[in-house]
Order: sequence, then C-alpha cells, then structure tokens
Amino acid sequence: MKVAFFDRDGTIIEDYPDHEWTGIEHPIFIEGSINVLKEVIRKGYKIIIITNQYIINEGYITIDQYHDINNQMINEFKKQGIELLDVFYCPHGKNEGCTCIKPEIGMIMKAIDKYPEIKLRECFMIGDSTVDVELAINLGIKGFGIGVGSNYKQKNIHQLNTIKDLPFYI
Repeated sequence: MKVAFFDRDGTIIEDYPDHEWTGIEHPIFIEGSINVLKEVIRKGYKIIIITNQYIINEGYITIDQYHDINNQMINEFKKQGIELLDVFYCPHGKNEGCTCIKPEIGMIMKAIDKYPEIKLRECFMIGDSTVDVELAINLGIKGFGIGVGSNYKQKNIHQLNTIKDLPFYI
C-alpha cells in the first residue's frame, strides 16, 4: 500500500504559536489543502496524518481540545469525500525523550505495525517543518518540505513553495 504521510498543523490546517492554540476552537484549512488531498488519493495513495502535538503535555491545550479540532477536520474531510486512513499523534513534550516525536520514527513504525501492507519505499512524507523533512530522511523515503528542505542534499527531498505544488511531484 502506498501511503502519503501528511503533517497536520501548517500543512493541512493553519498553525499558530504554541500559546495561541489555547484559544483555537475550529480548524482553518490552508488554501488548496483539500484539493491536494483529493489529488493524492486519486493518484493511488492512502492518507495518514503524522502530527507532533507536544502542546498537549506542555500544557497549552488539553487532550480534549486536540481531539475536538481533529474531529472537526476529519468531519470536513468526510463532507469533501476524503477518506483518511488514520491519524497518529505524539502528545509528548519536546524534552520528554520519547521515540514518537518527529523526527523520530515512532509514529511511522506504529502505522506500519497497524497496517503491515504499507510499502515504505512507495510512501512519502510532507510537512512544513524541518522535523518533517528529517523524518523522511530518517526513514529513507521521499520527503517534501513546504518552505523548508532547500538545505538538504538528499535526492529524495524536495522543497515546495505551497502544498498546491505537491501533485506535480508525485
């Protein structure tokens, strides 16, 4: 199975400084993200979201706030006809030393354990942060950095200006 691993905040929905997340009640979709997800699915990929949510354990939001935003996003996907395979999130603080916070590979390994038919060499990771690009490097898969990635020399890493550029590369 081919999987497109998408970061969530800053890639699909708007991201905010950590302290502002406390007051966020509804996800705002980044321009073009819904259409890109549809195009990625049309090209034969399943979608899994891989998201660092250290703001949970660092006290900016509660686990319920995370699930509320996530469920609103998933409901919008359903309205738009987008089937999401799964979401994996890391609630651990940046200094907790867990093995799941990106760029560590723990969330992807959980996905592979749950979906053993994933063919990692046919997958890619996309996100707006260096940790997303570094996760792709750590896994040896194709990676796309939105506004990041130009400093990486690996042939499998590509920098995009916006999420809308992704369909040209897959």
